[in-house]
Amino acid sequence: MKKSLLLVCMVIALTSAGLKGDEVITKENGLTVVNTTTIAKDVEGYNGPVPIKIFIKKNKIEKIEVLKNFEGPKYLNMVKKQLLNAWDGLTIKEAKTKKVDAVTGATFTSEALIENVNRGLNYYQNNK
Repeated sequence: MKKSLLLVCMVIALTSAGLKGDEVITKENGLTVVNTTTIAKDVEGYNGPVPIKIFIKKNKIEKIEVLKNFEGPKYLNMVKKQLLNAWDGLTIKEAKTKKVDAVTGATFTSEALIENVNRGLNYYQNNK
């Protein structure tokens, strides 16, 4: 009985703090942050998963940040330079409909990042 009550209290505390039980959506410096580590763990670039954080303020994307991964630095830097800011300043609705092309020479990494963005935005819309 005591363990159940403790678990219920923990869930209530997480929910009221703006966290989902899986910590996909959190708050950071006044922004809502979607972390795709768990919701897109099956989405792989050339060398494995390429998780991201999407920073959102007032329903607009502020920035997207790549988290720890095993992609080659050369390819990841190409993608960061040419792709990551494609969604900056867009509303969630605009970002979800935006068609973004993969970066030539870094197709696997690009496609993984694009899919991470799509999953992150869908998760945000369904769970905010």
